[in-house]
Amino acid sequence: MQVAIITGATGGIGFGCATKLAESGMAVLATGRNEAKLAELAAAIGDPGRVATVAVDLTSDDAPRRIVDAAVDRWGRIDFLVNNAGVGSPTPLHETDDATLDYFLGVMLRAPFRLARDVLPHMPPGSAIINITSTFAVVGGLRGGAYSAAKGGLTALTTHIACQYGSQGIRCNAVAPGVIQTPMTEHRLADERFRRMNVGMTPHQRLGTVDDVASTVAFLCSSGGSFINGQTIVVDGGWSSTKYLSDV
Repeated sequence: MQVAIITGATGGIGFGCATKLAESGMAVLATGRNEAKLAELAAAIGDPGRVATVAVDLTSDDAPRRIVDAAVDRWGRIDFLVNNAGVGSPTPLHETDDATLDYFLGVMLRAPFRLARDVLPHMPPGSAIINITSTFAVVGGLRGGAYSAAKGGLTALTTHIACQYGSQGIRCNAVAPGVIQTPMTEHRLADERFRRMNVGMTPHQRLGTVDDVASTVAFLCSSGGSFINGQTIVVDGGWSSTKYLSDV
């Protein structure tokens, strides 16, 4: 049985990835800070033999060791790592203080770096790391600030891991969602300007869903994705690659 670690699994994309990979028959080690929500995830998966949770702050010094030990002690292996945990509501450069900068970089770049470093020794050939980045790492992003910087750094880390460890049979790719309808984006989508910038400039009939992203992650973990390495797959309905503007 293959084993996947998913960070930020208490809601949104992380929750969707955890349940999607569990549906494919994998065992899932899910992390998050909210024990109650982790319990909800375990209940949703519904198979105690294939799910474990670790309530942890990813920025803490012992987080990688606790997560890796939990997976290895339980199942003896790690096949996939999905670095998903993130922070919302970014601010532009001139509005970002040092504390905010450090927090964004800590959660979305330093934590994935440290966790990947600790996971690698336990990954057999055929394993993969998937980093959840963002269209803001592809096109910059209005008001992106520290968020864009962290996600851009995570993209560069992705290509490094792919190059350095690909010969060992360990792949690494990034999935870059556009605006996905989750609790983290609800308040932004309520802003008319933000909604026009995203809905009105997406050449598709809808916004992205959690399942759109989770299905892409599942594909990269499948045999069908086994020759994909060092890539960023953008899941945004064409928002970042076109100059579309709706008539509405």
